[in-house]
Amino acid sequence: MKFSRLGRFAVGLLLALFGACFISGSYARPKPAEGGYHLIKTVSLPAAPGGGEYYDYISVDAAARRVYVSHGTEVVVLNADDYSVVGKIEGLSRSHGIAVARDLGKGFITDGDSKEGAPVQEVVIFDLKTLKVTGRVKTGQLDTDAIIYEPVTKHVFTFNGDSHNTTVIDAEKESVITMIDLIGKVEFPAVDGKGMVYDNNPEKNDIVAIDARTNTIKSRWPVAPEGAPTSMAIDQKNRRLFSGGRGPQFVIMMDADTGKVLQSYPISAGVDANAFEPGTGMLFVATREGMLHVYHEDSPDKLSEVETVKTEYGAKTLQVDPKTHNVFLTTSDFNPPAAPTEKQPHPLATAKPGNFRVLVYGR
Repeated sequence: MKFSRLGRFAVGLLLALFGACFISGSYARPKPAEGGYHLIKTVSLPAAPGGGEYYDYISVDAAARRVYVSHGTEVVVLNADDYSVVGKIEGLSRSHGIAVARDLGKGFITDGDSKEGAPVQEVVIFDLKTLKVTGRVKTGQLDTDAIIYEPVTKHVFTFNGDSHNTTVIDAEKESVITMIDLIGKVEFPAVDGKGMVYDNNPEKNDIVAIDARTNTIKSRWPVAPEGAPTSMAIDQKNRRLFSGGRGPQFVIMMDADTGKVLQSYPISAGVDANAFEPGTGMLFVATREGMLHVYHEDSPDKLSEVETVKTEYGAKTLQVDPKTHNVFLTTSDFNPPAAPTEKQPHPLATAKPGNFRVLVYGR
């Protein structure tokens, strides 16, 4: 077959464009248009039983169309499409993280206070269909906070901030397997879906890589220029970690196999949660200051800034719904911070009862 000069040029141009879409062996996503994320819904919720408006992590079960929201002595479950309250998991002490194991039909909630001698430091297990509590597993550790489900081993990992360790629980048998000393205060984790667990260590300024099959630390990687790493998300396909730090305030993009920091961006104060959406390559970072930082993974080696959206003070935790691409955050109204003390030189503002709300942002 013979091609005209114009035809050869057109084919060559197409091949060049096609080849340019592949960077580091993976398809390079086109960068989205800048701007567009805005508040589309505010869901006001009554005060949790027992008073107080403590709130922590959010979890989205996209397949079941549910959003799990930590709220004091309860976890509120919303419909991900119309934002109505589906149900509640009540009778908790102080809820923190929620992990969903769809293959087991179970959910797991970290419950407890960080105070020494607190009566409850445990994982509450509930049925995903009925939302009824079916079991409890004591961790015996201080500040049982973040939690994640590792699907290869079917283990649940709780990250106990003040005890500087992780409790490993058999999700099927609902019993503690072991505890791993992480040598320093711990924060939010991520899993790669292949048996590795990663966790931020704000005290040591590094990320700990844990082999879930052997329950041993495989690597520790420094996070500079970021400091006090707190929030984390992962791109499982391209094996990229996204960690946000509180001081110095940066979000970094890290290779999940080598620990190499590939990129970094400055962020606002009080970061607490990251969320990565695989379908669009969007990374969302929320801070206590009331900023939603939005980035795009243009390629496995390139993260670009899309926009920074002003939300509300205290909207520091988030999750993204991969179906609607909406972002869920939580916050409340706040009292002024207490006077500084020697033990607490930088006290934070406390939430006012009866003002808790879920903020839904979308395009």
